Amino acid sequence: MGRHPYRAAVIGRPVKHSLSPLIHNFWAEREGISARYTICEPEDGPEGFKAAIDRLPGAGYRGANVTIPYKEYALKLADIKSDAARAIGAANMLTFSENRIIADNSDVTGFAQSVFAAAPALSAQRALVLGAGGAARAIIVALRDIVKVNHLYLTNRSAARAHDVAAQLHAPDFSIDVVDWSVREKFIPDADIIINTTSLGMDGQPELELGLGEAKPTTIVSDIVYTPLKTTLLRTAARHGLATIDGLEMLMRQAVPGYLAWLGKNADVDRDLRNCLETALRRRAEASP
Repeated sequence: MGRHPYRAAVIGRPVKHSLSPLIHNFWAEREGISARYTICEPEDGPEGFKAAIDRLPGAGYRGANVTIPYKEYALKLADIKSDAARAIGAANMLTFSENRIIADNSDVTGFAQSVFAAAPALSAQRALVLGAGGAARAIIVALRDIVKVNHLYLTNRSAARAHDVAAQLHAPDFSIDVVDWSVREKFIPDADIIINTTSLGMDGQPELELGLGEAKPTTIVSDIVYTPLKTTLLRTAARHGLATIDGLEMLMRQAVPGYLAWLGKNADVDRDLRNCLETALRRRAEASP
């Protein structure tokens, strides 16, 4: 069997349910190029991750996406680190070039592009972010540096973690107020965009309780969860006539930089790609007990 000239992978543990191979291989097939994107699940721990990364360039891989629990390890291994990856403290994208590892975090541009696609004329001044994990950090950097929000309300079930994030990501023209989880709805009327970065609302997790009756009619509501695709939060937003962004939007758009760097030239996020992913999610849901 001939060797594919272009190879990339997604590395995580567990990783078998990742949609990234479907996205990248869809683009490669549509472009008509000889490329292959696979999964890699290394032995547990930093040593297993490093061993996998050490093997990939020699096996012809040009780069890899990194998912939980290895994003922080990925940043530490890199020789060159983007400003975004440094700010977030994690990398979801590694590129192998001339015996060097280059780290980036495409979640930043992925989220920003999902916002601009939903609201091209958006002029957001204030945001409410729920959650203070790695995804929240990437989204906050996107809001600060690309969407150009100037004030952010951050709430998390662990206030200490939210304070840590706020201390690390504030900037002269970008202020972050940590607000108590119990009074999070108080800040909805001020928010131009509301983003859930927690696992609440995901299949198998408790629902996210958030009333949106006081939201401005122009407020955008985003949920990075995509199982289910239409979370309770997004259904509530739709009932109030608010624009919504589901979890597939960020997922598709964060894949673009990796595909362009490693595999091909045409990474269009469009209805055909979305239909492919929605079909895969629907089949998974039908197959689950």
